[in-house]
Amino acid sequence: MSRPRTGFPRRTSRLSPAGGAGDAAGPPTAAADAPGRVSPAENPSCSSPAGGVAVPAAGVDLAAVLGPVRSQNAFEETVERLLAVVRLGVVGPGERFPAERELAALLGVSRITLREAIGDLRDAGYVESRRGRFGGTFVTYTPSAPSQVELRRIAAEDADKIDDALTFRMAVETGAAQILAQTAQAAQTAGEGRAPAAERVREALLTRLAAVNQACPEDYRRMDTLFHLSIAELTGSSLLAAACADARVRLNDLLNAIPVLQRNIDHTATQHTAIVEAILAGDTRRAQRAVAEHLDGTAALLRGFLE
Repeated sequence: MSRPRTGFPRRTSRLSPAGGAGDAAGPPTAAADAPGRVSPAENPSCSSPAGGVAVPAAGVDLAAVLGPVRSQNAFEETVERLLAVVRLGVVGPGERFPAERELAALLGVSRITLREAIGDLRDAGYVESRRGRFGGTFVTYTPSAPSQVELRRIAAEDADKIDDALTFRMAVETGAAQILAQTAQAAQTAGEGRAPAAERVREALLTRLAAVNQACPEDYRRMDTLFHLSIAELTGSSLLAAACADARVRLNDLLNAIPVLQRNIDHTATQHTAIVEAILAGDTRRAQRAVAEHLDGTAALLRGFLE
């Protein structure tokens, strides 16, 4: 299976070698975990992701993103699912996939099919296999921003697909925020009986917000992706989580190409904070509006960058 071209995934036969250039720097946002309100911090500390099992570090349930393979072309779809997880950074550079038995169960494929798919990714340079007590399958891929030539090609050939992907993302992410805010609202109405579940959602959102705030520029895009995916994943809907991941993977390479602008960094920090606050307050309309304003700004920035 050949590696999908920048912009929009395409099914082909074999994977070609993965690029190794660093991610285009993205805007690290700022917000602190404060009781009752999340406030942006002006100078967050920078921390890089540590190696090891990815799921605790990412804070996103891998099962919600992967889901069982349903296609008759199990091998090809398994490669695509694993590749999407790598490209989105759900399992980041230097991090380890779950054990083979667990991963095969998540995907609903045989261990033989999984080994073949991992072998394809390994041959292309996306992952490596290590032996021993602390061995496993580790991600080696680091995303690279598309070249100016590739950006011009995308703008010319894929303009309609970009608009379609942005519309799709708007629908699923505003919907996810609305549902999660409804959950918070229901928990507040129910009182003590729903408190543990509501507290788990609160902690997860604040953890994701803190992670994107503390990310180094090189890791910002990955942390931003995980922040957005976590909102869908916390709704408890695997279909919605998969839809949000699909929308993001269609745009991720293009988002990586957007340069760092300080005013955008500051503005994004405020927008992410507003999203979390609206959700935790149980205000569905405000949550939808906060996500919509954020995505509208990203879309305008992306379109302007491609022109």
